[in-house]
Amino acid sequence: MFDQISPRYDFLNHLLSLNTDVLWRRRAVERLEKPLLVLDVCSGTGDMALELRRRWGARVVGSDFALRMLEIGRLKAARKNLSRAVSFLQADTLRLPFRDGAFDASTVAFGIRNVVDTARGLSEMARVVRPGGKVLILEFTTPRNPLLRRGYLAYFGHVLPRVGRLIARSEIDAYRYLPDSVAKWPMPDELKERMEKAGLRNVGYDLVFGGVAAIHVGTRG
Repeated sequence: MFDQISPRYDFLNHLLSLNTDVLWRRRAVERLEKPLLVLDVCSGTGDMALELRRRWGARVVGSDFALRMLEIGRLKAARKNLSRAVSFLQADTLRLPFRDGAFDASTVAFGIRNVVDTARGLSEMARVVRPGGKVLILEFTTPRNPLLRRGYLAYFGHVLPRVGRLIARSEIDAYRYLPDSVAKWPMPDELKERMEKAGLRNVGYDLVFGGVAAIHVGTRG
């Protein structure tokens, strides 16, 4: 599915979020503490990986299942002369090909809900981070405010799928999958508990844009 929509993925993300996704990533990476080496899982076309490099000057490895998405990420890094600093690898988040404690931090932006086993994905993200390192998650959630939630669900359920279907031209209705996956995703308090069960401590979160998304950060014990 993600390979099919990859040519228009970035354009649609920025259009459908009114470019606020860029600001959310910037706000999220500010929660880290000057990491030197970061793993960005479900990296897609590399926006989070490139933001980590821009903000912290870190060396970043972006991993994802979808090869065509990664190819776009590689092109974006090459255009910025960052191919040596930001690299991309096809890998399964449930079986990350890295040793324990290999990274200062692991991150994911709008991708962890696509992992079929959330608990295992979180455990893998924690496993590859050194003790004292951070695990950061930026993900959609459902606003608690009733009025905002009603508008949000209407946008996600009706406007987004129609625009996505028109522009993405995918054989698979990817932009119907998006609101469905968000609706099934746990609320921030539940995700916090899942991160703690994965072995992370001092887990906290911030809501952004009225609760449309949440930034979770935990520390590897």
